Amino acid sequence: MGWEKSTIATLLRRLQKKGVISMEEREIHYYAPNISREEYVKYREKSLINKLYEGSTKKFIAAFCQSGDLTEDDIDELKMFFQGEKE
Repeated sequence: MGWEKSTIATLLRRLQKKGVISMEEREIHYYAPNISREEYVKYREKSLINKLYEGSTKKFIAAFCQSGDLTEDDIDELKMFFQGEKE
């Protein structure tokens, strides 16, 4: 990516401070994730909805329905999903 070593070190230090990664110091530094990929994806989804749709999942889904990006089959599948969740 063309990043300077100091930029990478700053990023890693910040991630460690937030508890996202851990570091083991031996002859070199070893970094490991503290969260799973699934946890990260859920965090990013929530962050996106908070930023763009004021935290409203309903507004998020409505935006896709209104944009025409979803087919009738997609919408029917979502309806079945939501009805199944309520039961």
